[in-house]
Amino acid sequence: MTLVATTDEISPSERLSATRRIMALVEGWGLAARDIAELLQLPDSVKPRHLARFRDAEAFPDDPRVNRRVAYLARIEDALSTYFPRNPEMRSLWVRRANKKFGRRAPIAVMVEDGESGLISVLSHLDCTFAWDLTGSRADYKRA
Repeated sequence: MTLVATTDEISPSERLSATRRIMALVEGWGLAARDIAELLQLPDSVKPRHLARFRDAEAFPDDPRVNRRVAYLARIEDALSTYFPRNPEMRSLWVRRANKKFGRRAPIAVMVEDGESGLISVLSHLDCTFAWDLTGSRADYKRA
């Protein structure tokens, strides 16, 4: 599921469903409320102590930065499901374990500390099609 930049293109129920999915994901990774707010770049008006409302009752704010990050996280979740189709615990463990690719940092630390570029780095590592699209190879391939 991918979120886009405006609510005109996604129904409120789809937006709420995506919010619940991402909250379950990041809470399953063991992130603290402050880290969740930072990872999603929630507006300053959303205090970490109020994140519980996104579990059930309310969708994330319709903000282009938040929407991009939610889309990255959804793709990361999908890629992890592909890597570990039969072992959901490994998905969470992989995110929290130090990785040589990220300078011995855990992928979750890369995502929280490096912001959007960290999300892109982790997604690129997990999903070669995403990395391929980023390099422009797809556009070059179409021209050939």
